[in-house]
Amino acid sequence: MLSVKDLHVHYGVIEALKGVSIDVNEGEIVSLIGANGAGKTTMLQAISGIVKKSSGDVEFLGQSIYKTNPKNIVAAGLTQVPEGRRIFTGLSVYENLMMGAFLRKDKKGIEEDLQKVYKQFPILEQRINQDASTLSGGEQQMLAMGRALMAKPKLMLLDEPSMGLAPILVKEIFSIIKEINAQGTTVLLVEQNAKMALSIAHRAYVLETGKIVLSGTGEELINSPEIQKAYLGG
Repeated sequence: MLSVKDLHVHYGVIEALKGVSIDVNEGEIVSLIGANGAGKTTMLQAISGIVKKSSGDVEFLGQSIYKTNPKNIVAAGLTQVPEGRRIFTGLSVYENLMMGAFLRKDKKGIEEDLQKVYKQFPILEQRINQDASTLSGGEQQMLAMGRALMAKPKLMLLDEPSMGLAPILVKEIFSIIKEINAQGTTVLLVEQNAKMALSIAHRAYVLETGKIVLSGTGEELINSPEIQKAYLGG
């Protein structure tokens, strides 16, 4: 579904990604773990077209999106839930969700997907008319995920969904990610909570200073002594 090939990204003279290659197959949850500053967010933003790429290629559904406008990438079925939620303050929960569907014209389909989001996140229906800025951190994360689902994505990129959340909410968010995947959305997950990220991943990659240094199934990596020492406190 997604194939990133020898991707390089520079910020001025700093090389943030140094020839990264990963694949995400349809139906998978693929986790990308690594320390702060490893290049994880840059990777997602490069895939989404938000960050300019220096060289390499990104293919989605068999087509290169290397030079594709971010709006057209969303229209093709790839959406991103950004780090820090980035909900629209001053807009209601409902208006935030509708922003996710801004490229769609199928009114009936939009309404059906809205009801699906409310079923997935009942708290959002209860808060429908509230200013999104008044939601708790966990509720804002749910809103950001619901907004992305309103775009009807084939592939969802999730950037640090557990950031700043209490442990009980982290478990709930990861449970929801598994549900979203089970309902047919492929997921590429960037996450500092390596244990949780690997526990739900079909496959995973480890990114260090802009390079992929390890890959394998989630189970293989969670049981790897190297990973346990570096990321799991083992």
